[in-house]
Amino acid sequence: MQNTTKQTDQQYVAGTYGRFDVALSSASGATYVDEAGKTYIDLGTGIGVTAFGAGDPEWVAAVTAQLTTLVHTSNLYYTAPQAELAKLLCEKTGMKKVFYGNSGAEANECALKVARRYGEATGRTTIVTLWNSFHGRTIATLAATGQDKFHAHFGPFPEGFRHIHANDEAELTAALTSGKVCAILMEMVQGEGGVIPLDKSYVQLAEKLCRENDVLLMIDEVQTGNGRTGSLYAYQQFGVTPDVVTTAKGLGGGLPIGACLMGEKVEFTLGKGDHGSTYGGNPVCAAAALNVISRMDEALFEGVKARAAYIRSELEGAEGVETVTGMGLMIGILPTKHTAGEIAAACLADGLLVLTAHEKVRLLPPLNIPMEQLKQGITILKKHLA
Repeated sequence: MQNTTKQTDQQYVAGTYGRFDVALSSASGATYVDEAGKTYIDLGTGIGVTAFGAGDPEWVAAVTAQLTTLVHTSNLYYTAPQAELAKLLCEKTGMKKVFYGNSGAEANECALKVARRYGEATGRTTIVTLWNSFHGRTIATLAATGQDKFHAHFGPFPEGFRHIHANDEAELTAALTSGKVCAILMEMVQGEGGVIPLDKSYVQLAEKLCRENDVLLMIDEVQTGNGRTGSLYAYQQFGVTPDVVTTAKGLGGGLPIGACLMGEKVEFTLGKGDHGSTYGGNPVCAAAALNVISRMDEALFEGVKARAAYIRSELEGAEGVETVTGMGLMIGILPTKHTAGEIAAACLADGLLVLTAHEKVRLLPPLNIPMEQLKQGITILKKHLA
């Protein structure tokens, strides 16, 4: 890495990130280039953001056209990209209304406010989430997050959150029938918690209990959404219909946008002045997301499933691999010979970008990564797992 970038960053940027020792300067598709000219195969997509890879031509054209037309107005005015994106999201999910923010945490903040407002009439304020979950880094979404390591130093947290263990049906039943709960918020695959999918029977029981006890079923699709697991949203593979869905990351394909989708039960829960965002649904970001969502079709999902099947066929039972978990192109690998951090560092030195999640190596490649490039990346990864 050139000293100028690293030194300038370390002098002036808040030290909240444990960065890899590389300064990236350009990218195209799944190929990134650092300041020294070295190339890398990207299997991380900026933590699940660049769904079609970096600089995708269709995405760039959509963003560029909007940049030269209308960049920002605030939410005091109507804009076509925002309205059209909401229409498309609702048509593809059956949801009724969309609120826009700028991140997954903001999408989840909106969901929490929807839940509290919905429960206001009955005096039920408790929101149930799962241990090992991750819902964001704001104070409220940290309170919802079921990982103690994220809670250190930042309390006291807002009250009204109850954590239960994933896939424990007895604990789920006790929580949702307590008469105190207004909503449950959960990820179909716990991404930051180690790429661990929920059991389908557990999710379906949660929906049943929510319906019987007038509890909102809220699904966090920030990382699992927008084609990542082989469907538009992961919950669609679990046979349930949520009341609220949150999404971000891959939604904008590389620009910051989050969305809270509200179903029929809560479509009118928030009224004028109840929530807001200056940048939320910004025309440029909305145009980017509109391009991404308009390209989500069965052909793409089949391609995701085929690439996922290839990765699993190569890694399951491979030397140095204990387990492979996840859904679609959201994959966690538990190594046996080296730590996840050691493997990620070795891959970086060998021209491959991978991520970690707890003790696992995490893969979030572009949904359309060329198979030949994917094979090259997996070959490098297997070398450093062994």
